[in-house]
Amino acid sequence: MIASIDPFHAIAISREAHALEAQGRSILHMEFGQPSTGAPAAAIAKAHHVLDTDPMGYWESQALKERIARLYAERHSVSVDAEQVLLTCGASPGLVLALTSLFAPSARVATARPGYVAYRNTLKALYLEPVEVGCGPAERYQISAAALAALDPAPDGLILASPANPTGTIIPADELERIAQVCADRGIRIVSDEIYHGLSYGEPAHSMLEYAPDAVIVNSFSKYFSMAGWRLGWIVVPPAMIDAARARMGNLFLTPPVLAQQAGQAAFDCVDELEAHVETYRCNRQLLLDALPALGLARIAPPDGAFYIYADVGHLTQDSLGFCQRLLRETGVATAPGIDFDPVDGHRFIRFSFAVSTDRVEDAIARMIPWFAAQRRV
Repeated sequence: MIASIDPFHAIAISREAHALEAQGRSILHMEFGQPSTGAPAAAIAKAHHVLDTDPMGYWESQALKERIARLYAERHSVSVDAEQVLLTCGASPGLVLALTSLFAPSARVATARPGYVAYRNTLKALYLEPVEVGCGPAERYQISAAALAALDPAPDGLILASPANPTGTIIPADELERIAQVCADRGIRIVSDEIYHGLSYGEPAHSMLEYAPDAVIVNSFSKYFSMAGWRLGWIVVPPAMIDAARARMGNLFLTPPVLAQQAGQAAFDCVDELEAHVETYRCNRQLLLDALPALGLARIAPPDGAFYIYADVGHLTQDSLGFCQRLLRETGVATAPGIDFDPVDGHRFIRFSFAVSTDRVEDAIARMIPWFAAQRRV
C-alpha cells in the first residue's frame, strides 16, 4: 500500500501569491521560511569562478567537510571528525538520509506538535509512524524530557528542533541534557534538526551533540547562510553509522551540486555579511512584536530564534487556511496556515516569517492593522 501524506498548504498559498503577483498585485511574501537576501557576495564570486573554470561532476568537497566539522568545535566545543560529515542536497534529503539510516519501516518516531510539516509527512512516506506529542504554552511549544519519559511504549526515535519551526522557540541547555538522558535510558535515537542555528536573539542554541554524541544532526546552508536555492546541507552521524549513511547517500542522491559546495565553503568567511542579516531579522522581529497589540494578537509562541512568529488567531477564525487565503487576497500579505504544523490545533494558528527586508515588514504591518481590526468587528 502506498503511503498517504498530507499536502503542504503553504505551497498552495505561495502559488496563489505568485499568481496574484503576475497579475500586477503587490505581494509581501511571509509564507515561507526563506531569507529574501541572496548568498553572500564571496560565495557568488566563487560560483562565477567555478562556472568559468571547472567542468564539474560528481564530487564531495573534503575541504568543506573539514570546515563544517570545525564549526562544531568553534560553536559547541564538540569534536567531530570530517568523515562523520556527509554533504547533502539540502536538509530535506538529509532528513531522509538520517531516518533511513536509523530506522526500519514501522518504527515509531516522536515529534513535537506543532512542528515542521515535513517531519510528519516524511515519516509517513518512509513507512515510519509519527508519534506527535502535543506541546502548548506551558512547554513553550517544545517537547520536554518529562513528555518523552511518559510515552508508553517508548518510541524508537525522536526528531528534535531548536530553534523550532513554526515557533522559533529554543530548548534551554539543561532541558536538552535531560532529554538526552531520557533518550539514552529508554533507547530512543535522536535526530536533531539544527537548520536554524546561528539565528537566535538571546542565548544561542546548543547542539544536541553536546549531550548526545550518538545523535544524528541535520543542518543546511538555507537559513543562516541565506543559500536556500543552492540546495546544500549536511548531516553529522556517529562513527558507527558512517558506512550505512554513505551507502544511502551515494545510491539515493549521489552528491550535492559542485557549484553549491564551492560557494558554501566561501560563505563560511562571510561572517560580517551574515551577521548583518541576523540583525535585520532581529529588527523585523521587534517590529512585529511591537505591532501585535494593534493586530489584536495576544497569544504567540516566544520567538527565541529562527524567523517566525506563530500566533493564535482562534478568536478570529477556526479555519487557518481560509484565513490565510483571505488575508492574502485582501491585503497582499502571504502567510502560512497553522494546519501545516499542527493537524489538531493548527486551525487556529498562523505563522508569519520575518525573513524579508525591514521595509516589507513595515509595509505588511501597515496593511494588516486595519484588516485585523475589521475582522474583530465582524
